[in-house]
Amino acid sequence: MQNRIENANKALIKRVVLDVLKPHLPNALEFSQAIARIGRDYRVHLTVAEVDEHTETLRLVIEGGAIDFDAVQTSINGMGASIHSVDEVEVRSEGGTV
Repeated sequence: MQNRIENANKALIKRVVLDVLKPHLPNALEFSQAIARIGRDYRVHLTVAEVDEHTETLRLVIEGGAIDFDAVQTSINGMGASIHSVDEVEVRSEGGTV
């Protein structure tokens, strides 16, 4: 019963805006494609905000039906990058009957 209640009150992440620091490789196209492949309907918008000798600062916007933030974070870390901040989030409740 408790599990049914938790599932009925689930909130889905629809959009997230991240400030990310990454090395120059992979390049912006490869980086955004890797993020987009995580979900079947993910849309990724990447803007390079700043470049220095070894790194790039990105504004990463991810949109989708139900974004798996843990998988996104794992992928970002796996490419040698790190999330500096979560700047914006849009969620939608998937309320249902118990």
